[in-house]
Amino acid sequence: MSRRHVLGGLAALPALSALPALFAASGARADEAAPLPSWNDRPAKQAILAFLRAATDPASTDFVPAEDRIAAFDQDGTLWVEHPIYTQVVYCLDRVPGLVKANPHLAKVEPFRTALTGDLERIGKLSLRDLETIAAATLTGMDVETFAAEAKAWIEAAHDHRWKRFYTDLVYQPMQEVLGLFRANGFKTFIVTGGGQDFVRVYSQRVYGIPPEQVVGSALGTQFGYDKAGRPILTKEPKLLLNDDHAGKPEGIHLEIGRRPHAAFGNSTGDREMLEYVKSGGGARLMMLVLHDDAKREYAYGPARGLPDTRVGSFPAALDDQAKRDGWVVVSMKDDWKRIFAFGG
Repeated sequence: MSRRHVLGGLAALPALSALPALFAASGARADEAAPLPSWNDRPAKQAILAFLRAATDPASTDFVPAEDRIAAFDQDGTLWVEHPIYTQVVYCLDRVPGLVKANPHLAKVEPFRTALTGDLERIGKLSLRDLETIAAATLTGMDVETFAAEAKAWIEAAHDHRWKRFYTDLVYQPMQEVLGLFRANGFKTFIVTGGGQDFVRVYSQRVYGIPPEQVVGSALGTQFGYDKAGRPILTKEPKLLLNDDHAGKPEGIHLEIGRRPHAAFGNSTGDREMLEYVKSGGGARLMMLVLHDDAKREYAYGPARGLPDTRVGSFPAALDDQAKRDGWVVVSMKDDWKRIFAFGG
């Protein structure tokens, strides 16, 4: 059943079919109450509206029955800022001093020694394996309730370095509007992320209106046991159950959702297989990629279209070419979005 959530002060938008009546009843101008107000009236916005019209019109050959209305959204770089480094990586780095205090010998061991310096340039040169080592050490060894409480406290207090705002303020307002519009048209919205499933579940309801059970992410194993008081607990273990990136995304969708989505939104090579999987089904289909090409209001990176290269959220020319070839819609932050954040910009 469809629910309407309030997302950062934005109520879920009305279904497309209801808009004319609402305008007449309220006296509002169509250009003020139209869907997706933070989007410029360009092909990307029109593709979203056309998809929803087709998917919800019983007379359309692309009609999607209510039970099959599933939409999948990558998080990092698609729903919120991922540069210069993923938010969850910052969380892990912030936990290193406490880890070293409990295990002093780690102060002389890489990559923990580099993490302790706080030097973002040096930390930025750490390898993926180094970051995985830090993540494994800082995200495991505690029961799931302790992890959730610590992650919640951090996400409610930590600020980014550029805007000096909470990380949860750095959510893209145009995508919040998409989430609301999809739900208003009967779609269940899922986050499908390469980030940690347990981490994202801590704030997904509050930030995106997406309940924890509709978050599919990279998942570590747990072990059942008892605490000192004999209470049953689950302890997080450094054992990877699902790497929800690249091919892991459609695999995770099948494992945890059980239905092929009809719409998918991503921003990098890690989302390619998810968009391919969504496109291969029947009925109305929508595949979209967010291109970060606005250095002034957010960041600019590719390396497609002559943009700077990046290790975080790479969007190479080959992905851009595939989007053109396969009919995926590329969203230009610079051209398609009137504003990026709810607080401006």
